[in-house]
Amino acid sequence: MPSIAVEQPVGIIGAGSFGTAIANLLAYNVDVLLYSRQAPLVQQINETHRHLDVDLSPRVRATNDLQELAQSCTLLFPVVPSNSFRKMMHSLGPHLRPYHILIHGTKGFDAPEQLFQDTDDGKPVSRSDVSTMSEVILQESVVRRVGCLSGPNLASEIMEGQPTATVIGSAYDEVISMGKQVLSSEHFHVFGTYDLLGAELAGALKNIIAIGSGVLKGKGLGKNIQAMLITRGLTEMVYFGNAMGSQSSAFFGTAGIGDLVATATSKNSRNFTFGYRLGQGEAIEDIEATMPELAEGVRTLQIARKLARHYKLRVPITDMLYKIVFENFDIDRAIHFLITYPYDVDVDFI
Repeated sequence: MPSIAVEQPVGIIGAGSFGTAIANLLAYNVDVLLYSRQAPLVQQINETHRHLDVDLSPRVRATNDLQELAQSCTLLFPVVPSNSFRKMMHSLGPHLRPYHILIHGTKGFDAPEQLFQDTDDGKPVSRSDVSTMSEVILQESVVRRVGCLSGPNLASEIMEGQPTATVIGSAYDEVISMGKQVLSSEHFHVFGTYDLLGAELAGALKNIIAIGSGVLKGKGLGKNIQAMLITRGLTEMVYFGNAMGSQSSAFFGTAGIGDLVATATSKNSRNFTFGYRLGQGEAIEDIEATMPELAEGVRTLQIARKLARHYKLRVPITDMLYKIVFENFDIDRAIHFLITYPYDVDVDFI
């Protein structure tokens, strides 16, 4: 088995905003091989060392060859949208070996495509129909040492050199250790957790609440109601997490509250921006057509709504946001419903 050494380049799969930001962070410590399937983009990056209006470190080189990536790098960071993650892993899987380590940075779920075509909510969905990205990696490859990145990691702030922190979730000490070794710098503090599922669920579910927070801002409402939505939204995240097998504690650290606060309060968040434009009265089709990258919370909302039915969860924020986004429900009526919803107690999960 090849030794894992920082002298090797570290691979990034996906040249979107977050993948590019992570590539520059890694370049403080190691050489980086950045994968994009677009040959013209690879050529442009290698010739100009600029991408997304950001200067890339000289230690970053691009490739569109998955075989080269797998042969050159033991440690890989897949950072692609959830709707294309399985397809990417299906292509990458044959090139991977048991010695590889994969730490993904995708905050979403994988589910069969027909689930998204069935918007009437009539088709039952169980946990076995929904996979986290680490589960997709295990299903599509021989790799067993997997992890995830989760936390308040707004790509635009990272690319500006602003400091932040992240959490690496994994059941394996060496995954957390290697992740810390290559990512830690004065700009980026790295925590570790063994609750991989909790870190993945927190990262995915907070995007739903960020959409709701953006809706409130778009409607011109203030911080009091925004704080209430974030607080009750965190409660719903915990309900989902407990039902799906994670611990409540996963939602009270950097991957949970930390990421939720950042994503649900910043216009640099795609999900907040999606909600904000929705609250301003824009049509969903126009918003999606003009956003440069996917707002993961929209897809996650569809899956979460069906999982809530499966687990019989009381999640009124998730229900109302689903109705707003997919059933054209009146936003003012939805806000009134949530304000008057008869919550029994303030905190009931500790």
